[in-house]
Amino acid sequence: MIALIQRVSRARVTVGDEVVGEIGAGILALVCAERGDTDAQADRLLAKLLAYRVFGDEAGRMNRSLADVGGGLLIVSQFTLAADTGSGTRPSFSPAAEPAVGRALYERFVAQAHLRHADVATGRFGAMMQVELVNDGPVTFWLRSKPAEAHA
Repeated sequence: MIALIQRVSRARVTVGDEVVGEIGAGILALVCAERGDTDAQADRLLAKLLAYRVFGDEAGRMNRSLADVGGGLLIVSQFTLAADTGSGTRPSFSPAAEPAVGRALYERFVAQAHLRHADVATGRFGAMMQVELVNDGPVTFWLRSKPAEAHA
């Protein structure tokens, strides 16, 4: 699985006129399941995300995790993260998991996040969403639950 995480001052997701997920300071995580991903990879990615040190300590160094600071976590599904952009000018989405598998892995990721972290909000899987955020830093990282060579 893939997560593009951004440290944010605030973020929210709207579907139509309805705000479906919103956080204050924390992490916005855009997540995507790829073909062949498993529950174990979803769990590993979540563990890495919660422990990833992107928040400043007293010296201003990135030494604190989301778990350490207790910030919000906004999880949004985004299958386009799996796009193959290696040739041409139109992305191929064949590396992305089939929709039913992607949904199941996303729902597992969210359920486990609720068990492991107090402040969790989400987008709506498969919906056309508007995502608003204030990237704090800016700080943005690409996380994977399996090594890049496994994707070749």
